[in-house]
Amino acid sequence: MALNIDHLRRTADTLEQAVIHLREVESEKDTLYDLFRNAAIKSFELSLETTGKLLRKALKLYGGSPREVDGLVFNDLFRHAGKHGLLNQAAVERWLVYRANRNTTAHDYSEGFANETLKLLPGYLQDVRVLANALRELFDAQARN
Repeated sequence: MALNIDHLRRTADTLEQAVIHLREVESEKDTLYDLFRNAAIKSFELSLETTGKLLRKALKLYGGSPREVDGLVFNDLFRHAGKHGLLNQAAVERWLVYRANRNTTAHDYSEGFANETLKLLPGYLQDVRVLANALRELFDAQARN
């Protein structure tokens, strides 16, 4: 099974650039602040959705029914990723926080909540890159077998 994590890496790169540019904006009243904040949050949402799709593919390699894996909710995807060593327990807990936050960003458009989301992003960027590498290693090993 081939795995392409390029889209995940690209959304992480876009998120990182949005965060960098956001820090460079002098005032939160500047429309560029809104632009980069919105780009960061959207990139966060996109990369989280992409992560879920990639985890489904990865978990199918560990056996079990593909239908059951496809039926897992996001939180269970992260728990199973931990069970199979793709994430450690602390990372599973962080991913559950990211997912809960993403569920709220989809419905809460307030500035306050958006700014709370921004606080999660530096840690999220580290976690998404670590997971992308773990997924790449898993699929590279699978391709060699």
